[in-house]
Amino acid sequence: MQTAVHGGAIRINGVTKTFPQEGAADITVLDNISLVFKSGEFVSLIGPSGCGKSTLLRLIAGLTQADRGSLFLDNAEIQAPGHERGLVFQDPTLFPWKTIWENIAFGLRARGVYREEKKNIPGFFKLVGLEGFEKSYPHHLSGGMAQRASLARTLINNPKALLLDEPLGALDAFTRMNMQDEILKIWEERQMTMVMVTHDVDEAIYMADSIVVMSARPAKIEKVITVEIGRPRQRDDPDFLDLRAKILQILHFAGAKQELEYNL
Repeated sequence: MQTAVHGGAIRINGVTKTFPQEGAADITVLDNISLVFKSGEFVSLIGPSGCGKSTLLRLIAGLTQADRGSLFLDNAEIQAPGHERGLVFQDPTLFPWKTIWENIAFGLRARGVYREEKKNIPGFFKLVGLEGFEKSYPHHLSGGMAQRASLARTLINNPKALLLDEPLGALDAFTRMNMQDEILKIWEERQMTMVMVTHDVDEAIYMADSIVVMSARPAKIEKVITVEIGRPRQRDDPDFLDLRAKILQILHFAGAKQELEYNL
């Protein structure tokens, strides 16, 4: 049975992250970043390529550590990976030798709870629209279907926060828009906190409650924008277009023609 998950509040306090380079100056990617994401909020991170959006996501996931500062999920400091923070990458990264059932069940086996919780697996196939593909292998699936399987594999651990690192960037335009709606549906049903990295301004406006606009490296927070547009949103709504222009101006592209670009 699928039940709502209490979303965790995320606090980022004065985080700085620098990467050393052999024979060259160190690269500071994040510079004294402080943010608060409310429980159950959908947040989009947007900014120039290489500004540290994915690095910030990996810090929240616990996959890397900050040089200075601290991060918390609710009142627990983030110091290592944990199943309460799920991370979905741009590429599905499914195990090609395992069936979709076994891929989705992987997290349960890793946590040692497969026997007790395997009864819940069919519900996650239904949640992401993959019923009938339990015995299929990843190479049998389209890109969108594989990403659905990747989502289910992460969601089955009931994370308080779902972290999405450009999860739709490799999809064609039609599939991408469909998956945007599917992710929003899951977010509304599960009530977890979602933080998504995207380069697509329209995608950020369409999906998020708030948008964090980051500067070029070393990244600082240019602005946090609350999206005060009702759901479901229409991309040709005047308020939608006005907000797009505002974000582009913050990104220093005021007056530039914005076109959606997808990796086909």
